[in-house]
Amino acid sequence: MTILVTGATGNIGRRVVDRLIDAGQRVRAMTRDPRSARLPTEVEVVYGDFRLPQTWPSALAGVDRVYLFPAAYPAPGPGTGFTDKAMQAGTHRFVVHSAAAAGFEPGDDPEDRSLTALQRHLAEERQAHRGLELMVEATGAGWTHLRPGLLAANTLAWAKRIRTERVVREPNGAAGYPLVHEDDIAEIAVTALLTDSHVGATYTITGPARISQVEQVRAISVATGQRIDFEELSEERAREQWLRDGCPADYLDWRIELLAASLDGPGPLPATDTFQRITGRPPQTFARWAFDHVDDFRAATT
Repeated sequence: MTILVTGATGNIGRRVVDRLIDAGQRVRAMTRDPRSARLPTEVEVVYGDFRLPQTWPSALAGVDRVYLFPAAYPAPGPGTGFTDKAMQAGTHRFVVHSAAAAGFEPGDDPEDRSLTALQRHLAEERQAHRGLELMVEATGAGWTHLRPGLLAANTLAWAKRIRTERVVREPNGAAGYPLVHEDDIAEIAVTALLTDSHVGATYTITGPARISQVEQVRAISVATGQRIDFEELSEERAREQWLRDGCPADYLDWRIELLAASLDGPGPLPATDTFQRITGRPPQTFARWAFDHVDDFRAATT
């Protein structure tokens, strides 16, 4: 059995690859840059790009199961999409890397300018990820949809500033969400790829509990053994910093609103018990994640 992992060099995809190798599986990894993939030697690394259908045949040949990254774009015509070509190559199982937004109630139009920036963003997210799920369901293959909430790995955006200045500057320090460890998602993905127990299931996966930005910085400080300060920014100063950091302009408003939405409650992404129900264990904490990523944040010593 050959399992294709798309998005294999990403935070979750790489963990999926590692777990499949540990399970003794034959793994093929599709990436747009095989030379820089740095995957285990047991992995068959192939060039492939969801935007270039001519690259798909070599990636899909003989593949039984696919871990599908959410960049498989809608097909321009019947039978021409990536999932269609996978089925034609013999694939009979998909585990879809979706997002929690796919489970939101439909209704909002992303083009409705009367909506808040966050409402439009979540509507766009729902449309894109639920669209991918429906595309997979239409193939008639077995499927499992994994819908992660906000990833703990998003805090890697702080890594350079922590290493160089030992400070995090953000608005709404008390805001937070139940950030999920990428390895928890990978664990369920691999179980769904290798067993029949999760066919037809949809799982929204989060971390164990809401953790504020200030608490996240404290956990990274403990993991690194170095003092890291949190500096509260006004929303205006946060926008200026994010623009300097290279964030797209359309990111600014919905990001501010996402943080503000969790100041007095769980916001749009509350914690779920999905991981515990499936594995019998609680999901990994942000503190555990920080220790696992300590080298990303620890400043060099002289």
